[in-house]
This record gives sequence, C-alpha cells and structure tokens, in this order.
Amino acid sequence: MLQNNKIRVYEIIGTIFIIFLGSALHFTYEISGKLPFVGAFSAVNESVWEHLKLAFFPSLVWMLIECLPLKKQANNFFTAKMVGTYLMVIIIPIVFYSYTAFSGESIFAIDISTFMIAVIIGQILSYKLLTHQQLNQNLNKIAVAAIIVLALAFITFTFYPPNIEIFRDTGTGKYGIP
Repeated sequence: MLQNNKIRVYEIIGTIFIIFLGSALHFTYEISGKLPFVGAFSAVNESVWEHLKLAFFPSLVWMLIECLPLKKQANNFFTAKMVGTYLMVIIIPIVFYSYTAFSGESIFAIDISTFMIAVIIGQILSYKLLTHQQLNQNLNKIAVAAIIVLALAFITFTFYPPNIEIFRDTGTGKYGIP
C-alpha cells in the first residue's frame, strides 16, 4: 500500500508537471527565435498535430524523470506510460473535432480544458496500470517501441507534414514550420 501511495504521488506531480511544461511549450518555439531544434518538440503553429506535442513531450520527460525511482517498484512501467500518453494524444483531437463540428470554431477555454482533462485521464490510467498486476514483460518492449515511433512521428511531421487537416495551421491554413 505504501508503494501505491508513492506511485500516486509521482503521478499527481507528473500531472501538474505535464500541464505546466505543455503550456510552456506552446510558446518556446517563438521565444527561441524559431530555432528548428526547439520546434521539434514545441508547437510551431496552431495545428491540432502541433498541439499534441504539448502533451506528448512533457509526458516523455516525466517518464524519464520517474523511471529510476519507480521502474522497479511499479508494475508495467513502460506499458503504463505509453498507454497513458497515447490516450492523451487520442483524446485531444477527438474532443476538438467533435465540438468544432457543432460550434464551427475553436473555443480557447475548451481547448485548454481538453488538454488538462486529457492529461489527467492519461495519468489516472497510467497509475492504474502501474499498480495493476504484472502484465507480460514483452508489452513493455512493445511500449518502448511505440513511444519511440510516436516521438519520431512528431519530429518528422513537424518538418515534413502531410497535407491532411490535422496538420493544417488553423490560423494561416499552411502546414509545418511557418
């Protein structure tokens, strides 16, 4: 039980960390003078895809921070982190495209709330898997590969985005780095 409390504390701190770092990453590309390296993990435009990076990369950083203190105490570490992170990245566009289909426009307060709720849900699911019985260890290997694949997709599509709606800057109508 003490172990679960430690994991719970890490996941709560992680939720706050991800929300604050994700919010900051919305501005770091502009602040950096539009450095391509910074654009690889920060939002470079107002597309939905670029905003997903605001949940993914802080989650990745938090995973690396909590890996050493929790990996041996928690079950299914990489599986839990991958599932939680992927869930965040899935919830955001589903909610965004659902409500904008009805409203016809993006509403800032809903977008911010969606981001925060997605992070909270992802972290709760992560906690549940971290404290769940041990799953097949091969799932952790698959999870690491899935995290790497998504990280590479975010970086690649920042510089070479397909002409698909999720990659279109809602302000300019352009794709990728402005």
